[in-house]
Amino acid sequence: MKIAIGCDHGGFGVKNDVVELLQSMGHGVSDHGCDSGQSVNYPDYAKIVCLDVENGTADRGILICGTGIGMSMAANRSKSIRAALCHELFTAAMSREHNDANVLCLGARVVGPGLILEIVRTWMNTEFAGGRHQTRIEMFSNAIG
Repeated sequence: MKIAIGCDHGGFGVKNDVVELLQSMGHGVSDHGCDSGQSVNYPDYAKIVCLDVENGTADRGILICGTGIGMSMAANRSKSIRAALCHELFTAAMSREHNDANVLCLGARVVGPGLILEIVRTWMNTEFAGGRHQTRIEMFSNAIG
């Protein structure tokens, strides 16, 4: 699977660990930055990653900022993006199983680096259940915007 990843300065400290994990799991990674702890604007990185997911260049995306809130808000501006902000394993699994989340948002200042890697692993390994959940996704995808 191809994964697009992006972060702002708040997520820079864990981004490389996430990239290494994804590669060790056999996934291709498009790293869109940022490349230092110097202050940047998170919407720029959210847009790049979401465009990769929308146009099929990536199967899924991962966005990391300080809290994950800004990235999730920016990502969910796109109609075909279902970005989930996850701080623990249960919501990471449910965001995939029930909501078919195609972008995972993480808060590096909220969740420790070890748990972030477990969240990513859980999110990547959980499949979408389909069925009644697909119907619900279609309902909100068509009702908004």
